Amino acid sequence: MKPSLVLRMGQQLTMTPQLQQAIRLLQLSTLDLQQEIQEALESNPMLERQEEGEDFDNSDPLADNAEQKPAEIQEPSYQETAPTVDNLEEGDWSERIPNELPVDTAWEDVYQTSASSLPSSDDDEWDFTTRTSAGESLQSHLLWQLNLAPMSDTDRLIAVTLIDCINNQGYLDETLEEILEAFDPELDIELDEIEAVLHRIQQFEPAGIGARNLGECLLLQLRQLPAKTPWLAEAKRLVTDYIDLLGSRDYSQLMRRMKLKEDELRQVIELVQSLNPRPGSQIESTEAEYVVPDVIVRKDNERWLVELNQESVPRLRVNAQYAGFVRRADTSADNTFMRNQLQEARWFIKSLQSRNETLMKVATQIVEHQRGFLEYGDEAMKPLVLHDIAEAVGMHESTISRVTTQKFMHTPRGIYELKYFFSSHVSTSEGGECSSTAIRAIIKKLVAAENQKKPLSDSKIAGLLEAQGIQVARRTVAKYRESLGIAPSSERKRLM
Repeated sequence: MKPSLVLRMGQQLTMTPQLQQAIRLLQLSTLDLQQEIQEALESNPMLERQEEGEDFDNSDPLADNAEQKPAEIQEPSYQETAPTVDNLEEGDWSERIPNELPVDTAWEDVYQTSASSLPSSDDDEWDFTTRTSAGESLQSHLLWQLNLAPMSDTDRLIAVTLIDCINNQGYLDETLEEILEAFDPELDIELDEIEAVLHRIQQFEPAGIGARNLGECLLLQLRQLPAKTPWLAEAKRLVTDYIDLLGSRDYSQLMRRMKLKEDELRQVIELVQSLNPRPGSQIESTEAEYVVPDVIVRKDNERWLVELNQESVPRLRVNAQYAGFVRRADTSADNTFMRNQLQEARWFIKSLQSRNETLMKVATQIVEHQRGFLEYGDEAMKPLVLHDIAEAVGMHESTISRVTTQKFMHTPRGIYELKYFFSSHVSTSEGGECSSTAIRAIIKKLVAAENQKKPLSDSKIAGLLEAQGIQVARRTVAKYRESLGIAPSSERKRLM
């Protein structure tokens, strides 16, 4: 074959930069979008934030759209007889310059003082810890208590090593023998010293810290209870000698070996269940993450209204003053830069408008399909897939997937991700369909109302669902039960 040049005509879909930017903004969450807008405001002088209280004006003086005529560009005007320092008379200074010049910011807005950070006299809900406290790790909390305890240098070295071996749940990961091998032999540290220091750490807060197993963790917490606590001795014996029988819920063996009646054993178990098996989880090292809803749904006069959360995303507009400096026929470097910045500002604002419009269309259709959920709860959730919404709004399923990812809706029943309203369907005996979310809600309701002495098995739950016309296999029930965090029937058995 010889190389040759061939001219062919064809059509090809190309992702323009504007389309790529619109798609990228569409899939961003509210917090990510706020960061993206802040970066655009800092990098593009043509963009400015619409202040509160001002009429929203998104007009562009240099817009080239056919529907919008370009505004006439005017050069900035100056007063020819404006007073200057040279032509001001000495007596005019007091009249032209006021005593107090107006400012647009206060000192407290820029510099935080101790007086501004203190609560006002009429602020009853002010909480010092919520405004000053930071996330604290379990190790730092234990080291803080260690610094307050009188201890020799060797014991303090052992204590620091032990604290480093405590995991986030509060348990000691390494054995004492392994910790002993990690020390330098020249220190001449013995196993009894390590165990004695461990006993001191186990007196720290939270109660039960530094335990080597579950039984020891519960026993440490029981030792810190008042001596007059009812059934305290029996509870200590239970967690020390019969923790395995308690885990397997073999209550008949427990009553026989501990020589207790059913009611007495129940009270002992209630005391043990009041303890915390993971004491380290009480120290939260991460700060709380807040969800900002993108859409707000409310009911007004028997109608469900859908609106965007305007407070989450700031409104932008083109700076008319900077846009007026752009000259159409000028090809200088400065003017070319300003024209490019103006065009990018237009694209960014248009992409934001397209994102808001698409989000409103999708959210409105979701509310239209899931009115039963808003009225009656999870059991009234209808089956819904991306294809249904895509057909309703005339978009592709991939677009619907981007819109519903990391977007949240505020409803009277709580804040939900838009993905929550989509679920598969299960056939019913009457030929209808039931969503998987509704089936989970029914399973949760059945388990909550079951007899704790004889909990419902997966097969029994499947039979009860079939009696309601919902055809679900036992394996499907087990999958839904595990997704709800519900333990199997053997682990849900309680001693009444």
